[in-house]
Amino acid sequence: MARNLEQLQKQYQSTTANGKMGGGPRGRGHGGMPGGKPKDTKQTVKRLFGYVGGYKYHFIVVFMCLIITTLTSSAGTYFLKPILDNLTGSVGESSDFAHSIIASLTSVIDFGGLSPLMRYTICGVIILGFIYVVSSLSTYIQSKIMLHISQNALEKIRGELFDKVQTLPVRFHDSRTTGELMSRFTNDVDNIGVMLDSALISVVSGSATLICTLIFMLYTNVPLTVITIVFLPIFARGGIAIGKMSRKYYRGQQAALGAVNGYIEESVTGQKVVKVFNHEDECVEEFNTLNADLREKQFSAQFYGGIMGPVMGNLNKVSYAITAGVGGILCILTHFGSIDSSSVMSLTFGGLTAFMSFAAHFSRPVNEVSMQMNSVFSALAGAERVFAVLDEQPETDSTESIELKDVKGYVELKDVTFGYNPDKVILKNIFLVAKPGHKVAFVGSTGAGKTTVTNLISRFYDIDSGTITVDGTDVSKIKRKSLRSNIAMVLQDTHLFTGTVMENIRYGRLDATDEEVIEAAKTASAHSFIMRLSDGYNTLLEGDGANLSQGQRQLLNIARAAVSKAPILILDEATSSVDTRTEKHIEHGMDRLMKNRTTFVIAHRLSTIRTADEILVLENGEIIERGNHDELLEKQGRYYELYTGAVELE
Repeated sequence: MARNLEQLQKQYQSTTANGKMGGGPRGRGHGGMPGGKPKDTKQTVKRLFGYVGGYKYHFIVVFMCLIITTLTSSAGTYFLKPILDNLTGSVGESSDFAHSIIASLTSVIDFGGLSPLMRYTICGVIILGFIYVVSSLSTYIQSKIMLHISQNALEKIRGELFDKVQTLPVRFHDSRTTGELMSRFTNDVDNIGVMLDSALISVVSGSATLICTLIFMLYTNVPLTVITIVFLPIFARGGIAIGKMSRKYYRGQQAALGAVNGYIEESVTGQKVVKVFNHEDECVEEFNTLNADLREKQFSAQFYGGIMGPVMGNLNKVSYAITAGVGGILCILTHFGSIDSSSVMSLTFGGLTAFMSFAAHFSRPVNEVSMQMNSVFSALAGAERVFAVLDEQPETDSTESIELKDVKGYVELKDVTFGYNPDKVILKNIFLVAKPGHKVAFVGSTGAGKTTVTNLISRFYDIDSGTITVDGTDVSKIKRKSLRSNIAMVLQDTHLFTGTVMENIRYGRLDATDEEVIEAAKTASAHSFIMRLSDGYNTLLEGDGANLSQGQRQLLNIARAAVSKAPILILDEATSSVDTRTEKHIEHGMDRLMKNRTTFVIAHRLSTIRTADEILVLENGEIIERGNHDELLEKQGRYYELYTGAVELE
């Protein structure tokens, strides 16, 4: 039966009360990404702009270009006034700076036999052309610089995010889907980029244009400016109200998008499982549930974000109509002498044309800013989700942590108790001693705690109580990198990277020579099949080793462990993906791999651990039996039942 929306949301975008995660390697637990409770928008903005704070001189140039663009844009509009007044025969009434500049240019340039009207008009057009060229050039410069700033900022954000992910504990990754985490690197960072590329400069430019236009409007006609300003509070109230609604829905949209990405990634990766169990219909149904939820949230976000422009536009049209009506009356009264030309109420035809252009410019920044708020809200929601990852606590070592040297491989666990969640204990009072060169095997039902023991030895998780020591040193006092450099691990799930066979084996020890890599492959019995590949060790692996069989991929993982030369080896169901024939083929290679290493083996096939120095049988997080193969068979207890098939591993 397909899960409902509530179950799917809990799985793919779950959030605990404190925004942190829990859970263990066998389950998702509870994620820690924001999606419901609003965050501090001011703090998010402040933190986001911290990424562009190092470009002080760039911003000075951008600010200067912004001023030039704003002034030239407004000045170009105002220069229409004397040109049009000249054409209507009222230029003589003009005494402002625009008329003075055009008149000065007319007196300098010799136009031959052209009339004063034509000379004045041509000079006006020349000045307008120069103004718009300067405006275009400054716009180009500021756009290019802002693009440089934004892309550098995005590079820094992605770099920090990727670096952070590398430092986060396994607990973090165990509690999140890959797709949901990938959404931070793609959708969220891209939304931030859109804001920094265009929305930010549009908001700043719009604000500057608004101020500059207001000044020119006051200079042109005070009464009409007052009428236009009256509508500002209405614009502001409408924008704020719609903005609050938009922010809420944009956060929900980003969270729902992360859930959809997570589900898609998981479903596509597990297509073989989906098909073999005929789960296609349920998979489609669950996706449709998440997809419908995303559609509804996107509709709400886009609707409230999209109506801001039309609402502001309609309010502007009302303001424009009233201003045009009053301006037309003033223009007529001025033309027929009812209003003195020196009065603040006077308005010429050119002045009315310029003012109405200013009125349009005055509302245009408001509309542009309101339209860009979609990008701003989406970017802020994405930034919150990115910062949520950056704020996660990384794996850290104390200042007293030491480096391991000349490790022999003596591992001891004393009274170890651990639970992935505080309310559920997985391991209870575990005690074991693994001497250098010995092989310790773990047997037990699924969920008994076998893998958990090896996770604790590697310090993927820290124990709740007890001690774990390597060569007598408590692992909590050892630097994690130093500890893990002395541990090689072959997991049940293989993972190969894009690159050659040689590079993938060398991943176990980057300074290994080609000869050492080949020797490691021989140890793992992988050399023969590698040599049969098209380019041998230089064969390029595709999509996590998709051009190899499952058994071949596992052999490369075993070779990777062999080349590491780590004194401690962990084999977690290492041969579970290898058929019986292949398993027999690599048995001697595995013996060579484990020679002189302290080895911990987890295996369902009990035949593979008969040579273990000690076998520990775990049930419900406790060791119920211990001994070698013969000793445990003599006891005729749980191990005997498992080995003889009286009971089966669950």
